[in-house]
Amino acid sequence: MEKQNLDLYWRNIQIMQENDRLRKTAQRLRQENEALYTELKQRLAAKRINKIPELELTLGPSSAANQMKPKNPQPPSCS
Repeated sequence: MEKQNLDLYWRNIQIMQENDRLRKTAQRLRQENEALYTELKQRLAAKRINKIPELELTLGPSSAANQMKPKNPQPPSCS
């Protein structure tokens, strides 16, 4: 009975050590994941900010309205 208790005691210690190792690995991976997620959000935000002026230049109301106006308007012909 005492030998069995000792065996279970050592097995329990091994399980606790493995659990601690896995917890540290999970924590490191969680921090890495958070850092990558933050970097991704920053890159996407920067991309959106950089695209806004381009859209305003090419699709803005003033440039679109100017492109649609004829340069020399002609009155409709009466036939």
